[in-house]
Amino acid sequence: MQLFDSPPDVHPGGSARIAANAPLAVRMRPADLSEVLGQDHLLGPGAPLRRLVEGAAPASLLLYGPPGTGKTTLAMLVSSAIGRRFVALSALSAGVKEVRGVIEDARRRLTHSGESTVLFIDEVHRFSRTQQDALLGAVEDRIVLLVAATTENPFFSVVSPLLSRSLVLQLRSLEDDDVRTLVRRALADERGLGDTVTLEQDAEDHIVRLAGGDARRALTALEAAADSALATNDGVVDLATVESTVDKAAVRYDRQGDQHYDVISAFIKSMRGSDVDAALHYLARMIEAGEDPRFIARRLVIFASEDVGMADPMALQTATAAAQAVQLIGLPECTLNLAHATVHLATAPKSNAVTTAISQAMADVRQGAAGTVPAHLRDGHYAGAKKLGNATGYRYPHDAAEGVLEQQYPPDELVGRDYYEPTTRGAERAVAERLPKLRRVVRGES
Repeated sequence: MQLFDSPPDVHPGGSARIAANAPLAVRMRPADLSEVLGQDHLLGPGAPLRRLVEGAAPASLLLYGPPGTGKTTLAMLVSSAIGRRFVALSALSAGVKEVRGVIEDARRRLTHSGESTVLFIDEVHRFSRTQQDALLGAVEDRIVLLVAATTENPFFSVVSPLLSRSLVLQLRSLEDDDVRTLVRRALADERGLGDTVTLEQDAEDHIVRLAGGDARRALTALEAAADSALATNDGVVDLATVESTVDKAAVRYDRQGDQHYDVISAFIKSMRGSDVDAALHYLARMIEAGEDPRFIARRLVIFASEDVGMADPMALQTATAAAQAVQLIGLPECTLNLAHATVHLATAPKSNAVTTAISQAMADVRQGAAGTVPAHLRDGHYAGAKKLGNATGYRYPHDAAEGVLEQQYPPDELVGRDYYEPTTRGAERAVAERLPKLRRVVRGES
């Protein structure tokens, strides 16, 4: 558990005191609102968060946003602005016992000295329901002012009673210009690198790209590259230096939260829109984030029938083969099979005629349009079937020269009802030309 009163780097109402050997991201933590980047929608004149930081009536907060967007910083600024004692817990290590201990201590302080407490809980989505419920009374009675941070959508991961008692504010990933400003500030500021290194433009561009809107990631990459440059005694951070210390971009994805649904939705819609490059991007994003390849394979198999259908009958076979390959081979090699299927489905002609046809047929059945099976189509392979008239009069299509003949197949109520309407795209064009002829012969209309 991380638990501290008036933490080493923040003293309510006072200035920051940060150890010289603290990480660059900690040393460059904004000391006031003027240094906060990328959250203008929350910090504009009259905005709720600005009013809180400027000392307006306090309210419990749920700060929701990607890593490195300033959730901890804003919690500390709120605490400093309203002059309250600041206590931090990490949901990664704290349990109900620790939460109740902080609340009891806060209650005693409030009762005996009038001292109020801001309780900051990082990664609050990792708290169980029982742990979150333990906070409710203290938040309701304002024993503590809760400021909770989460990278997951709180409407999925935080209990409703706690949501209703808190102001939910969504932080945004930093724009590239914000990250660039932060990097340059860290280079020059005495809290940071104090002009001890020189950052070349292409190296700066690479750090900005690697950051993916995460301020902490940008400063961590800069610090690692600066340490490497200083070790060589020239103090120049070039592209090669950055590449040698940081080799992978951040992936904005969460298998358990809303980003999971957003990315898979974008993947499917990109394939439906025939943008193969975008589809491959989202596929790569899921794989790099550790998504279960079986989940991706299932979506491909569904898509093959739902959105390609008879426009390319081979699409389902490709998707099914990819799903089997995932089971047989696994990662990382099955990435190729998933990519193969993605390219096939994204570039295939599209038709949702199969989806529409079965949806309409099921709708009719649900509404009661499920008449008696015609006698000549019923099973005749049991004793007494002929006495019931079953299978009597059935005409065998293979006996006809064209392999199709006039005969009633649907119940009486559904004679003439058309469900499947093929498009003229891809292989379905041939079906669209043949189907009217089949219907005329079967229905005796020719």
